[in-house]
Amino acid sequence: MKRFYSIVLALFLGLFVNYAQALDFSELGKLAIQDAGRIKPFDTFARESLQLVYGKATYNDQSAVEIVTTWLLAPAIWDEKDFVQLRRKDVKESLKVDSEKTYFKPKELFENPRLPLLVQELRNKLDAKEKLNPYYQDIQRLERQLSLYRAITMGFAFRLLPPREGDQWISVNDFKSPWIEHFTGITKNFIYVIGASQESNPDSLKDALNKFNQSVSEFKAAARNENPAFYPPQKDLDVEVHYNHLQPFQWAWIFYLVTAILMGAVLVRGKKDILYKLSWISILTGFIFHAYGFGLRIYLTGRPPVSNMYESVIWVSFGTLLFGMIFEMIYKKSIALLGASIVGVICLIVANTAVSILDPSLQPLEPVLRSNLWLTIHVLTITLSYSTFFLALLVSDIGIIYFLQKDRKKEANDQALIVYRIVQIGVVLLFIGTVLGGVWADYSWGRFWGWDPKETWAFITFLGYMAILHAKKAGYIKNFGFLISVVIAFSLVLMAWYGVNFILGAGFHTYGFGGGGVPYVAAFVGIHLIFASFAATVYRIREGGPSPRVA
Repeated sequence: MKRFYSIVLALFLGLFVNYAQALDFSELGKLAIQDAGRIKPFDTFARESLQLVYGKATYNDQSAVEIVTTWLLAPAIWDEKDFVQLRRKDVKESLKVDSEKTYFKPKELFENPRLPLLVQELRNKLDAKEKLNPYYQDIQRLERQLSLYRAITMGFAFRLLPPREGDQWISVNDFKSPWIEHFTGITKNFIYVIGASQESNPDSLKDALNKFNQSVSEFKAAARNENPAFYPPQKDLDVEVHYNHLQPFQWAWIFYLVTAILMGAVLVRGKKDILYKLSWISILTGFIFHAYGFGLRIYLTGRPPVSNMYESVIWVSFGTLLFGMIFEMIYKKSIALLGASIVGVICLIVANTAVSILDPSLQPLEPVLRSNLWLTIHVLTITLSYSTFFLALLVSDIGIIYFLQKDRKKEANDQALIVYRIVQIGVVLLFIGTVLGGVWADYSWGRFWGWDPKETWAFITFLGYMAILHAKKAGYIKNFGFLISVVIAFSLVLMAWYGVNFILGAGFHTYGFGGGGVPYVAAFVGIHLIFASFAATVYRIREGGPSPRVA
């Protein structure tokens, strides 16, 4: 096997230098591979690997399947390429590398004498069970990048053959005859395809691709026959590859953005014409993509898609859109549809772009979550309450702007009524979700309530919104003050939803822990607090009347 790879490397050295054409290796992407506790298509494995190491799912317009395969076939070439992403300036300074660069050669990082020292510091903190700050989180990410890259180049990560006994699939470097010959057929034809792509002969390229796909199909059939019970159905592999390439949530936010623009134009024009109808068509199209993406994830995982922060962001925006459309159908004020579409754009753009913070991969459930009944009724319920509060935030923002315009006070009061109803629903959902969480905690941990940080902040959030509703009902605050209070109260939701897992990082809810994004969330909260303070000051001066000196 090693001799074969030396021949492959020699061929590759001549071909890869000028190789820059995207080719169709989709059949290879449908090959099953064992990785991260589950069986997945090679397309998914390649995308996740390239995303981690390089920071993107494609490289110079070439697919992840192509790139990751060449890591295995020509590691000496890739060792000299700048493609390992390193973002934090202080980590670069600790490694004594160029702090202005973003991408580095694997070889220079592997040979860096400072790296083992940083990894040892990381190990000491992990052994002491200390919470990692962003600096050490990036060191941990760098260690994962280099470990995965080396595992791929050495063949250990390519677990393509199901075992006849046991659970561990067999990696490429452990192949015996006839599997060496099977895999050799794939790699040889892979190189022939690259060689044919350098020629201006479409027939030659087509023939090379046909031979390549045939070799992949033969390997797949042989691997399935090795252990048919362990090899996943081809339909499941095809569905996951379809999900990877369609990117339904990206299409969803694009249509939500169109909706926001159209609905904004409707509010500016002050009449419901063709733009209003188009906005409904746009938001329903986006919602269909959104729901379709959820359906695919549920099909692939066999569970509700709310087990981590990425999935909760997707679900919260889905719930916000659902409630927004319902309230629009009831009140027909346009404002709920606008607010919901903005939430959809924000959440889905964050989910699509912040992949280093919100992991979009399909992961096996943590043991404590392995109850679809409790996962459905508790997590879906409590995160739906976040949906209503998010919708209330955006509608309140717009309502406050209306209050600052003297000629739109009636419309502003209408918005306050809508927000009041939204918050009422949110409080009910939050209460039910919290109680059900206590029941699940008693079932899982043997106690109903233990003042875990997640439980505590859910309770604080409930009390905060209940106080606002009571103050409004009792007349302590009027409509404008109510909207200001709702804007401020959303910081409690963010703390319960994001802060406990990504800032405190403590408690029994360890399955949701993560890091990153703090400056952006803080900026979001800060902007809203500044906006609320400014609006309250302007409104108080205007309604109370300026003093003679000010006038």
